[in-house]
Amino acid sequence: MANLIKTMLEDGAAYGVCIDGTRIVQRAVNLHGLSPVAAAAMGRTLMGALIMASDIKDDRGDVSVTIQGDGPLGRIIAVANPKGEVRGCVDHPEVMLPPRADGKLDVGGAVGKNGRIAVVRDLGFGEPYVGQSPLVSGEIAEDMAYYYATSQQQPCLLYLGVLVNTDGSILSAGGIGIFPLPGCPEETIRKLELGAPLYSDFTNMLKDSSLPDSIAMAFSGLAYRITQRQDCGYVCNCSRERMERALISIGEAELVQMVEEDHGCEITCHFCGTKYCFTEEELLRLLGEASAKSVE
Repeated sequence: MANLIKTMLEDGAAYGVCIDGTRIVQRAVNLHGLSPVAAAAMGRTLMGALIMASDIKDDRGDVSVTIQGDGPLGRIIAVANPKGEVRGCVDHPEVMLPPRADGKLDVGGAVGKNGRIAVVRDLGFGEPYVGQSPLVSGEIAEDMAYYYATSQQQPCLLYLGVLVNTDGSILSAGGIGIFPLPGCPEETIRKLELGAPLYSDFTNMLKDSSLPDSIAMAFSGLAYRITQRQDCGYVCNCSRERMERALISIGEAELVQMVEEDHGCEITCHFCGTKYCFTEEELLRLLGEASAKSVE
């Protein structure tokens, strides 16, 4: 079932990207053992990255989002592509914090309000576009919206939310982004902004309603039509071949040390936790390939 839907709003004056990320965030929780506040922070980042990647036309492209604040979670990374695949990791998935005064998870406190968001957009051709902006709240959606405004000169309304059950499982996770197109009339922008209370309630809507029905409620005051449906998921592209290339890239000295001291090595993928073991003989083969590359 499609869990990302794109819409055209107000006769083409703007467009929306809406996502039900519940399955995706639950998968991340299962893989990384995320605490509730880590699940909320990483889940918002995963959904935001998918919204960013949905604008890329070439399937070979992708978007890499890195959020580095001064909070206890450390660095959060999410990588998404226009095929609807996303993966991510966080430095300290075990972090627990008391809830805020309003009872909500303290994502801003876990991420930190001092830091930056960095985005690398690979369009599938040419040089990747690299942009960054300071964090404004650590709540992820506000930080991404500020990045859009300052680095891409694209104003937007962006809402990302994750609801976590008392047992740590994901009740619902949703994201909604609204992007005015060039020439969008001021009165239309004001009309879009008036819907903010509904957009901010999007994750709650997804608890009891399907994605299309939640979109209908969120956009109840707008003229809209669905233009694209897509199935998105948490997908890691790691492989033994990629790990071999990574080992070759670290250089001959490091490989020699692994052979002489450890007689092998084990590498764990940061995005999915898959472990890859290499014997001493395999490391010697890779050392030979690294030596050949250094001669070229």
